Amino acid sequence: MRLRANQLKANLEKGVASIYLICGDEPLQLGEAADVVRQTAKKSGYENREIFTVDANFNWKGLLESAASLSIFSDRKIIDLRIPSGKPGTEGAKAIVKYCEKPHEDTLLLITAGKIAKASEKTRWFQALDKAGVIVQVWSLDGRDLLQWVQQRMQQKGLQADQTALQLLTSRIEGNLLAAAQEIEKLYVLYGNTKRLTEQDILNAVADSSRYDVFKLVDSTLAGQTQRTHRILQGLKAEGVAEPVVLWALSREARTLIKIKELMSQGERKDSAYKKNQVWGNRQKLLDSALQRLSYQHLENILLLAAKADRQIKGEACGDVWMTFMDICLIFSGIQLMAKAV
Repeated sequence: MRLRANQLKANLEKGVASIYLICGDEPLQLGEAADVVRQTAKKSGYENREIFTVDANFNWKGLLESAASLSIFSDRKIIDLRIPSGKPGTEGAKAIVKYCEKPHEDTLLLITAGKIAKASEKTRWFQALDKAGVIVQVWSLDGRDLLQWVQQRMQQKGLQADQTALQLLTSRIEGNLLAAAQEIEKLYVLYGNTKRLTEQDILNAVADSSRYDVFKLVDSTLAGQTQRTHRILQGLKAEGVAEPVVLWALSREARTLIKIKELMSQGERKDSAYKKNQVWGNRQKLLDSALQRLSYQHLENILLLAAKADRQIKGEACGDVWMTFMDICLIFSGIQLMAKAV
């Protein structure tokens, strides 16, 4: 059975299953979902807990032996199995399948894991868990989902905010749920639940904790999100991110687009060109729109500006390199710039 993270609590109220797999790359949701399982299980008599962390030297036989042994402290126990990589390996896969074939009546197996690749969902061990237990996959949130999560989190603390304030708070903690939880706690301490929070209240209280990095910069640029791109660039600059790293990410993307265009002009299928340049999943949609929007001339102009930025970083050309980065991003986004010396 597969559930969303927000469905888990209601499902647990109907009864505790014998096996849970909670996986994903969003640490706050992952940790809180596992906590809900543990707390509910403890109320149901699972008072003892054994923790196993899988690494290169992990003994999977020890896991099965532990499951079969009775606890001297209580009749029921939780086996808390942690697989940070999301990959149990060959021996681990066999052990999980064997366990799922005959789960132990008085043992709850709780597996927490990092992000599990789509291809792994077709493996025997994942299918066995899906059949015998409950699987909860957590994902990074953005857009409307992130806004809804922030609103629900505030409501849990008894906080109310108008729509403008909610949108501002969401933009300030973009993608970083740990920071969001901390900021909401701070708002509760500062204001309690006695007033409806406004945009000014958020501005006064909340630090800008956005998860800015060069990859988000590239993605927002390719998506044509100029305001978000400008915000991320400012964040990178404020955080002291090395200028050559930003330059590398932007110029690399331009060269990748040129290579894909060249392959397609030679008759190569687009999906094959993507594969040869290691473009997968959601990034293909971003590059689809960029390929339609950008000509060879646009991409050459980007590389010329990248060369200018390189000279600015080395002190061989005047001007603000961060302004040059923004010019590059604007061309990526499809905005025509007036001719500038490069």
